[in-house]
Amino acid sequence: MLASVSGTLALSAAPLGARPESPGAGEALATGGPESFDLLVAGGRVIDPAQNLDGPRDVAIRGGKIAAVEQGIPRAQAREVIDVSGKLVTPGLIDLHTHVFPYVGPYGIEPDPYCVKRGVTTVIDAGTSGALTFAAFRRYTIERAATRIRALLHVVAIGMVAGSTPNMGELEDLRYCVPEMAAKVASENRDLIVGFKIRFSEQYTGKNDLEGMKRARVAADTARLPLMIHIGGSYTPLEEFLALMKKGDVVTHSFNSHPHGLLDVNGKLLPEVVVARERGVLFDVGHGAGSFSFDVMEKCLALGFAPDTISSDLYSANINGPVYDLPTTLSKFLLLGMKLDDVVRRATVNASRVFNFGAPIGTLAPGSEADVSMFELADGEFTFTDSDRKTRTGRQKFVPVVTVRGGKVFRAA
Repeated sequence: MLASVSGTLALSAAPLGARPESPGAGEALATGGPESFDLLVAGGRVIDPAQNLDGPRDVAIRGGKIAAVEQGIPRAQAREVIDVSGKLVTPGLIDLHTHVFPYVGPYGIEPDPYCVKRGVTTVIDAGTSGALTFAAFRRYTIERAATRIRALLHVVAIGMVAGSTPNMGELEDLRYCVPEMAAKVASENRDLIVGFKIRFSEQYTGKNDLEGMKRARVAADTARLPLMIHIGGSYTPLEEFLALMKKGDVVTHSFNSHPHGLLDVNGKLLPEVVVARERGVLFDVGHGAGSFSFDVMEKCLALGFAPDTISSDLYSANINGPVYDLPTTLSKFLLLGMKLDDVVRRATVNASRVFNFGAPIGTLAPGSEADVSMFELADGEFTFTDSDRKTRTGRQKFVPVVTVRGGKVFRAA
């Protein structure tokens, strides 16, 4: 079991590339007379790894921004007070792998019931849309959702419109995989598209996965955006994909039990995996219905290979289990022995540094977006299930209570 992974990841120490910087504590907005604040989150235990903060604090909000994080802010100074005594308060959670483009294909779900109402203020949609479908995703979902949504554009123009039905994988016909088209649409929508996505399980690619990777590399380099790859059960060995990945690119579904994963037949990390991390490739969880193994994750933690970020891969097939939501996914890392601060770090500040979200998020530093998540850290006996349908019992669970997104309040669904 892992005792602690604090400070083991380069991502935790410094941003990757040019990312929006969070304002410093010195930029706190001045407090003053009656009703200085729109909202006060009072009485909770605040954990903000970006500021190395863990302790009793009140969080004051004004004008959709964090105004102050201090002890004992007078409640009379706020127009509205949320009393979270005995509760956990964190920056709004960030989920780097979801599918929230509903009604087009089998994967997408409505974002708000499963995200902002469950403590997740910002999500990345990981390739549900492609160049031919992104305009609809933008207009009918992203622009209407309370959850902040940014997109990884699928390099295949049709996106994820088909499931794993035989002969319907999106990379089985390479005519749909046109990197120039993907780069063009991404460049025209840089406010929302923050990178590219491609999947490499054999049922989606046939023998075309390596050629798809080469085309994805062209799209990412042309648009100067990072690339996320889905691994597990590919036709081509993982090492060949890793050789084409660059600093800031992301491997998701990293800890699955399928062939061509991170571990060799002896349960050791592939040398190419270690080298990839050393040059700045990031490794994300992406739990999903079929892509997270307690056994594999435990072996990697024992080898000192913790995930850079923890994401859910939330979509239609797992919202009723084994994933449910990001807080449930985070709870599984508590039972694996990861410290609370390290778990929160991987869904807040670490996640905020992977892509350019266009806003200061992932922290409660004064001046940042007023995205705040409040949880009961429940004690008891909780059964958790991985993607191999293996169960383990945990002693703690994140239970969403209230979420603030841009200063607006959402009660748990």
